[in-house]
Amino acid sequence: MEPFTHIKRVAIIGAGPAGLAAVKYLKAESAFSQIVVFEQRARVGGVWNYTPAVPPSYQTDFSIPRTKPASAVETPWRRTSSGCKRDEGEAIFPSPIYDGLETNIPHTLMNFSDKKFPEGTPLFPPFRVVGEYLSEYAADIASYIRLGMQVHSVESVRREGNVEWEISYTDLRAEGEGGGGKGREVFDAVVVATGHYSDPYVPDIPGVREWRERYGGDVTHSKYYKNPGSYAGKKVVIVGNSASGIDISRQISTVASHILVSSKSPTTPVNPSSSSPSNLTPVPEITSLDPATRTLHFADNTTSSDIDSIVFCTGYLYSYPFLTSLTPPAITTEGVRTTNTYQHIFYHPCPSLAFLTLPQRIVPFPVAEAQAAYVARVFAGRLGLPTRGEMEEWEAKRVKERGESDFHSLGCPQDVAYINMLYDLSVSVDGEETKGKTPPFWDEEKAWTREMFPEIKRRALQLGEKRSQVRCLQDLGFAFRKEEKHG
Repeated sequence: MEPFTHIKRVAIIGAGPAGLAAVKYLKAESAFSQIVVFEQRARVGGVWNYTPAVPPSYQTDFSIPRTKPASAVETPWRRTSSGCKRDEGEAIFPSPIYDGLETNIPHTLMNFSDKKFPEGTPLFPPFRVVGEYLSEYAADIASYIRLGMQVHSVESVRREGNVEWEISYTDLRAEGEGGGGKGREVFDAVVVATGHYSDPYVPDIPGVREWRERYGGDVTHSKYYKNPGSYAGKKVVIVGNSASGIDISRQISTVASHILVSSKSPTTPVNPSSSSPSNLTPVPEITSLDPATRTLHFADNTTSSDIDSIVFCTGYLYSYPFLTSLTPPAITTEGVRTTNTYQHIFYHPCPSLAFLTLPQRIVPFPVAEAQAAYVARVFAGRLGLPTRGEMEEWEAKRVKERGESDFHSLGCPQDVAYINMLYDLSVSVDGEETKGKTPPFWDEEKAWTREMFPEIKRRALQLGEKRSQVRCLQDLGFAFRKEEKHG
């Protein structure tokens, strides 16, 4: 298709890592008259903003089971001196960040290409360090960001041969700060940078609905987990053995009487078997729940009774409730992927709508940069896209090869190749006088670190609390050598 020539006003939804990267790369093009970021939270950083625990009685937006994306935007809560209320104080949105969380990726790999983490940062930083890092990264683009603005509708309108996007939003700031109103603005292009860690997925296992109705907060999702205190002396089931599932199970095991970790597969790359807690038992997939007797039935026909609490660490749905009017839709009814997209970025029916960080099993910050660089050059008209038919063919081929549920799954070394492919596309149109912001390129050492980081994390975990003293790969006995290069 022909390069864009009309895009001057760009809206970005979300001021998390991807949204911040988008601003910087769009700004560097010097091609846009208006760049606006709409962020519903009161500060930048997205899910890296820690929020207080939300009592089950206030979780009216959450239900079990939960197998379809939300049809309405999330209802905010309010931070007040008297607790959580709907009508006063700062609007807050529950974050999946929990006490004691640290990254699973070395900061030397996860950082933005133009900003390192501070000297002396632990190799796997605590969440608060990451939040501070993102605040600093956003300091020079603060004027582009509107905090406390919740987008509830994005609609396409054709005017004078071009598609424009009408964005409707609500000002969530307290009335004393000028909030409480609603607004509508028009843009030539939209970047969706809301991530996919806000709409919890809970499978519809026979009996789970009745268990929730009977025991309330005794069955929940990892999004609402904060610390192990309420699980002291209990028999707890963790459903899912992803990174968060393993980490949460290890935390709860310090106070619980017994932990059962239910999953389809018994191992995970970040679970060092040599240091697994003695009160933790892996069990098969749950096939049904009997709330009357607090009993779980497993795929191998065994059972376990006297269950006190269940925590589902089963991931999240792709969810864009502000895009429900989009035709064709951007998500399937199951929410397992973002549909009608090219290269996990452009909505090919109308590519002035783009998405960032849809892929999973990646290192998010560098991927966000690589995608943002590509989007910025396309929106600026310096780089064209394939025809719609060619973009549809790319999607169809991807579905055939990976299926729906693994459509956005990359992993290593595919994510390395993806970052470098986007780098090549972006710099191919850069010249001395038309050079935008240069995205990251992963050399052999970066690719090696990406391949090795599960083992690096495993070795760090074996140090226990002493891992906070680890500052670099060499502290764990790792060093890149040419002969050990990736591939």
